[in-house]
Amino acid sequence: MKISTLSLGDEVIYGEIVDTNVAHIASRLYESGFLLRRHLCVGDNEPDIMDAIELLASHNDFVIATGGLGPTVDDLTARSAARATGRRLVLNEEALAHLRERYRLMGREMLPSTEKQALLPTKISLIPNPIGTACGFIIPHKGCFLFFLPGVPVEMKRMLDETVIPFILSRTKQKTCIETRVMRVLGLSETHVENRIKELARPREGLTIAYCVSFPEVEVKLRCEGDNEARTKELLDTTAEKVREQLGDHVVAEGGETIDTVVAALFREKRVTLSLAESCTGGLIAAKITDLPGSSAYFLEGAVTYSNETKTRRLQVPAELLEKEGAVSSATAMAMARGIRKASGSDIALAVTGIAGPEGGSEEKPVGTVFLALAGRSDCTAKRYQFSGDRERIRRMTAFTALDWLRRHLISLPDDEER
Repeated sequence: MKISTLSLGDEVIYGEIVDTNVAHIASRLYESGFLLRRHLCVGDNEPDIMDAIELLASHNDFVIATGGLGPTVDDLTARSAARATGRRLVLNEEALAHLRERYRLMGREMLPSTEKQALLPTKISLIPNPIGTACGFIIPHKGCFLFFLPGVPVEMKRMLDETVIPFILSRTKQKTCIETRVMRVLGLSETHVENRIKELARPREGLTIAYCVSFPEVEVKLRCEGDNEARTKELLDTTAEKVREQLGDHVVAEGGETIDTVVAALFREKRVTLSLAESCTGGLIAAKITDLPGSSAYFLEGAVTYSNETKTRRLQVPAELLEKEGAVSSATAMAMARGIRKASGSDIALAVTGIAGPEGGSEEKPVGTVFLALAGRSDCTAKRYQFSGDRERIRRMTAFTALDWLRRHLISLPDDEER
């Protein structure tokens, strides 16, 4: 089953709006057992629209087009569709009646120019629009069904669910089962991840592996397609287990989870509290922790201590230590962690200090030098990292690494009743 999409409108190709329609259509098709084959986007130019319709109709079973069904002069979809498929453009009485009823319900006067939305190609099937003025339509052409929907997302979504997808399903002999498992990996490059697991792919059996960098993570997408739902899920589960074996604890989250939600769940499970002392991240770690509801159950406080004076006053970092080791050092990071843990009374405390740039680096401690420290009830550990990139990337990498420290530490703790 070959399905493609077509987005129409200058505002899309000029980047004035983000085309969320195609993402939604692809997602809903995927949930229904179909994969999108191709997507085209053209502006408000009649020859370009006609060419796109002709191209897609020649290579697909279904094409879903959005946009260009409004009342203004730049809404060219209906006329372009009529010319591309060899049809006349006529006033569709059913669409006109719908227009009049919508304006009556809105209590607004319908201007004569509005009737343009009822000028549609002949020999079509109308797609009802329960919440908007412009009806959509279906044109059979060259063995392909062309669906034309409004570009307004809320209208498009209703029409897609209520008419388009049921129409496609009714003309599909056998529904394909498609399952996807997303695994988030931290601490390995995309190339290293691929080298470890690429042999696990089974394309002949319908199982593929794709990779997507969402800095600083690598998303591993296991996708399995087949006619037998039980077999598809079994193959996916088996492969996911092998991926875990190959990547180990670099797999930080799966499915709809993120490292943030995994850490939050571990804090609730282990029943421990947290405090933070941040320098180079400026509160970014605390923001990620508190973005999730319920974090007040385990997060006590966070301190952003940029200056040496604040580190001394707020965290009790000795001035002589700062003078001797510097603000960006293992010793200072540990002193910061111990200081915020003592001040807050938390079970564990994490501290970060570093040079995010673009200035401030030296030969001994270049930009990207970061120290993390974790203080628990009985010990405190620290580690130096050397991150690369601009200021934003260094800070983001530091925050994710800090969350991973918390994740690993919490996993190592015994359950509350065992402590």
